[in-house]
Amino acid sequence: MYGVTALGELLIDFTPSGQSERGNVLFETNPGGAPANVLVALSKLDVKTSFIGKVGQDHFGIFLKNTLEKMNVDTLNLLFSNEANTTLAFVHLDPSGDRSFSFYRESGADILLREVEISEQQIKNSTIFHFGSLSLTHEPATTATFTALNYAKKHGVLISYDPNLRLQLWDSVDRAKEMIKKGLEYADIVKLSEEELLFLTGTRDVEKGTELIKIRYQCPLILVTLGPSGSFFRSTTSFGRVGGFKVDVVDTTGAGDAFVGGTLYKILEKNKKLYELTKDDYMEVLNFANATGALATTSKGGIPSMPTLEQIEKLVSNQ
Repeated sequence: MYGVTALGELLIDFTPSGQSERGNVLFETNPGGAPANVLVALSKLDVKTSFIGKVGQDHFGIFLKNTLEKMNVDTLNLLFSNEANTTLAFVHLDPSGDRSFSFYRESGADILLREVEISEQQIKNSTIFHFGSLSLTHEPATTATFTALNYAKKHGVLISYDPNLRLQLWDSVDRAKEMIKKGLEYADIVKLSEEELLFLTGTRDVEKGTELIKIRYQCPLILVTLGPSGSFFRSTTSFGRVGGFKVDVVDTTGAGDAFVGGTLYKILEKNKKLYELTKDDYMEVLNFANATGALATTSKGGIPSMPTLEQIEKLVSNQ
């Protein structure tokens, strides 16, 4: 039995790493991809995890598979494609450590995952199934993702969703909004940034925006990350804010994924239905998730920056 299975992109993040002698920017090869980052965050907290996705039959693909295996993520359903190369992303950091991306994904391997390649048994044997919106941008991965979601619904698996808005990967803004909202129809747990809340609801007001999503999509748990200010939650019975943690920010890549990992870890640990969790339970969940996300900003890269339980507990106790 797996604690969490995730489906989606596994890619290379080229992260800025100083300058050459000639003054040119140097990039470091870091393993990444939002769903994979979430799984590594969980695996470092001793949760049994599994990844479903596709990489190229190339050096990058082999590197990524080896990385997940080193992090104790099951790769039985990580497939290799001979049709396309592994997807690449170049990370750009501003002076505060906030990041933006340039993607090299035209016919990238991650979007070639097919419906017939989805293991129903793998999803059935999981407590939580996690996905993002990037596997909804192109076929055949779109159909493969909804196939996996229908398997999760069929077997009563809790569904976690991070829309992870990357408009440059969509054909149009309207298409992005349509498909991201379709993903909300399946979600039991949804994690949004302030930007994504505005995109989906037309408001930055976390109380109003999450209430709109709760009413329209019947999501039992909606989370909004607020950067250094912490996070907000709305459950079926309560809502609240939890403050953030002060850390020295180097690179925000993967911070939201670390937050999701921390959230799912605490939900698994409590071993209750979402509707059984009290407001105090959720405040505790978010405090832990905030610390997990904060620590992920203190070093470069997605997968390499995921913290240990000892680091998280130390930050929580110190602040």
